Amino acid sequence: MSFYKPNFRHPAAPTNELGLTAKAYEGGISTLCAGCGHDSISAAIIQAVWGLNIEPHRVAKMSGIGCSSKSPNYFLSKAHGFNSVHGRMPSVTTGANVANRDLMYIGVSGDGDTASIGMGQFAHVIRRNLNMMYVVENNGCYGLTKGQDSATADQGSKSKKGRINPFEAIDLVALALDLGATFVARSFSGDKEQLVPLMKAAMAHKGFAIIDVVSPCVTFNNHAGSTKSYDHTREHVQAGSVVDFVPMAQEITLEQIKGSTQNVSLHNGDSVRLSKLSDNYDPTDRHNAIHTLLEHKAQDKLMTGLIYLEPDSENFHETLNVPDQPLNELKEDVLCPGVSALKSINDGLR
Repeated sequence: MSFYKPNFRHPAAPTNELGLTAKAYEGGISTLCAGCGHDSISAAIIQAVWGLNIEPHRVAKMSGIGCSSKSPNYFLSKAHGFNSVHGRMPSVTTGANVANRDLMYIGVSGDGDTASIGMGQFAHVIRRNLNMMYVVENNGCYGLTKGQDSATADQGSKSKKGRINPFEAIDLVALALDLGATFVARSFSGDKEQLVPLMKAAMAHKGFAIIDVVSPCVTFNNHAGSTKSYDHTREHVQAGSVVDFVPMAQEITLEQIKGSTQNVSLHNGDSVRLSKLSDNYDPTDRHNAIHTLLEHKAQDKLMTGLIYLEPDSENFHETLNVPDQPLNELKEDVLCPGVSALKSINDGLR
């Protein structure tokens, strides 16, 4: 069996503004289980980055440990990449972001990598408002170690072996809202029409953008009684807001708009167009977002879409007054200005 993709592409394949086809954004052949939701997320990332006309080598893809953290190998083979240790992807991404702020940072994590061993790192990368898109491929189980319940497995859900989970789940969306995340969304790996625009908006957002994606594990967590299965998710999903991403140079129209619609401008002049399912839902109101999220949970509904957006947030680099020039490009005379500069700093602290 070959794990190499053929170089052939259809001569009429569409290209983006850079003249690249989607094939230029692909990665290796996936070794995940056939039907894994993670592969659908990888396909959505490929489509989003291609649609944003970002050169693959201008992207840094970061991950930790788990089935989810294998998936960066399956998209953007020409991008930079770093597979860190379990739960430590946020700190590694922070260091890379400090060194080169000009790259687009995509962090891919799982429910175990984020909600268990990486919980502390997750909390601090939110409070720093680091410029990155943080994708949680959430299947509610540990797929690499035979499907034990993870911290996001819902209370009362049934494992493949029939065991009922007695513990309350950690809701990463609710936690992100409470910790002050400036872009919060949830989606479903089987809903590419919703997921791709959310990813485009998340990558355009200057600050921390989390997308919690329910991604069923077809091997260990796709059975009757599981609340992370394909069937259960489709039956209980409720879109809080329908979103489309609108670049400055191109107007994109929404299909099947329900309720009222508003545009929210982003830092770079792009905008997110929101179609709200109810007039009283304002995705720029954090308190309302938390309240609506809890209402949906009480009704056993999975709220998806763009849940919260703070368009005018102060990101990590602005908070620390990091220079516009990437630090990895600074010369020695700037990084080490000499004894006199150090003396001046010390004198200023006396």
